[in-house]
Amino acid sequence: QQEKEDLQGKLKLREHLSQTAGKSEATPAPSKNIDLEMKQLQCKLKNSNNEITKQSTTIKSLKNEVQEKEERIRELQAKISRLERDLNMKRHLIEDLRSRLKANQENEKTSHETLESLERKVKALAEDCSNKKTSIDSLKQRLNVATKEKSQYEQMYHKAKDELEKKDLKLTNLESKMIETEYAMTELETTASQQLHGLAKQSGQALETVQKKLLLSNDKVEEFMTFVKALTRELQHSVQELRTKIKQAKKMRDMRVCQKGLSQESVQLAASILNVSTTDLEEILEVEDDEETAKTKMEFDKDKEWLQYIQKLLEAQFPFASYLMDAILEKLNEKKKLVEEYNSLMKQTV
Repeated sequence: QQEKEDLQGKLKLREHLSQTAGKSEATPAPSKNIDLEMKQLQCKLKNSNNEITKQSTTIKSLKNEVQEKEERIRELQAKISRLERDLNMKRHLIEDLRSRLKANQENEKTSHETLESLERKVKALAEDCSNKKTSIDSLKQRLNVATKEKSQYEQMYHKAKDELEKKDLKLTNLESKMIETEYAMTELETTASQQLHGLAKQSGQALETVQKKLLLSNDKVEEFMTFVKALTRELQHSVQELRTKIKQAKKMRDMRVCQKGLSQESVQLAASILNVSTTDLEEILEVEDDEETAKTKMEFDKDKEWLQYIQKLLEAQFPFASYLMDAILEKLNEKKKLVEEYNSLMKQTV
């Protein structure tokens, strides 16, 4: 545009000069040169106009591209702002989820602890229920025995009642006969009354004898139960004593073997190093190991189970003599084996 303005200024100057030259007739030759320059300048002006139009079109296209790019930039900036907002929201969401996860982990930990405590309580309640169930079973067995005895007593009572009713019927018949023949049967009335009194006494005596026999049989059963319980306790106690004697004999044998392997000087030297007496050192050497304690615990549990089995047999229904005999023979065989083992150990120690 500036070049165009310069050319237009030059053109106007040339036209002014040509006008001034046309007025002055003294110089005709330079006007031709001016016309030529005018034409050149006009060509340049056209070229510059064409160039200007081209540049204006390119400027317009560039402006359109710039506007499109600015719109694109605005769209991208809006998209970036949306993405940043989404990113911030996602960050907040992630932080919230992390806090929730942490809280859930803590809740899970507390719930796990409460679950463990509840499991322990459930186990304790289950053990308590099993113990109560066993006691209830034993009470049921006792109740069954008591109901059977009650039914027996009721049968006996009904029999006695039937006999008394029969005798009452006989008595009423006799009374009716006595009323009909009271004038002629006074002597028979006295004899009949005496006979009735005798029968009543006999029935009462028979009932008393039956009750005495029943009480005696119950006492015998109780005595038998106490005898069996005492026998089993004594047998179990003797077996435990034999086990303790066998353990002591084994300890004595091991101590003698150890004392044979160690001289008295080495024992005294070990006692002086440990700053204890020789008897304390022997007690230290006599400490049982874990296997021996586990074995004793298992034997104690077996004895307890055996006593419980005997108790169940005594509380069970008839017959139970063969099972009771097998259980006592089993314990006697165990005692026999323990006696043989104790004798062999005593021979070895001697």
